[in-house]
Amino acid sequence: MSTTTTAKGAIEGNILRIPSAFDDIAVRDIATCLKSVLADVFALYLKTKNFHWHMSGAHFRDYHLLLDEHGDQLFAMTDPIAERSRKIGGGTLRSIGEIARLQRLEDNDLPFVEPQAALAELRDDNLQLAAGLREAHVVCEKYRDVATTSLLEVWIDETERRAWFLSEITQDRLSNR
Repeated sequence: MSTTTTAKGAIEGNILRIPSAFDDIAVRDIATCLKSVLADVFALYLKTKNFHWHMSGAHFRDYHLLLDEHGDQLFAMTDPIAERSRKIGGGTLRSIGEIARLQRLEDNDLPFVEPQAALAELRDDNLQLAAGLREAHVVCEKYRDVATTSLLEVWIDETERRAWFLSEITQDRLSNR
């Protein structure tokens, strides 16, 4: 009987065992919540870039540059999230299909979205991402995973900052008079 060494021949769950301070249940729970967060970050990254690429109107330049900055921030989160899961002995995302199965944020495939509607949608998605980051924080606190909670705290702050900027841009100034 021959042993296959191709990726297709790999058995699910048969990943390299990484020494960890966490037991198998903690690794499973932390890695599971990080995979969900990572799926949401990739979904929000692509939606942000979608709206960045398809932005138009009077404030095009400002919104285009803002969304490019937001996209860069989101993409910068992806590798540290995945690597944190691997550092503790867990797995991480392997495909676009897995992202689609795990993401909690809704896609937007419309050919055009009005600028204010796009920014409002991104505001709401960032708030939803912040909630997911907080949920992950609770799981990590349960297992005293201070390294992951520390990373999550920074990402929560960055995500809330994006939501704040988008909220300020999308406020209806007439209702505040």
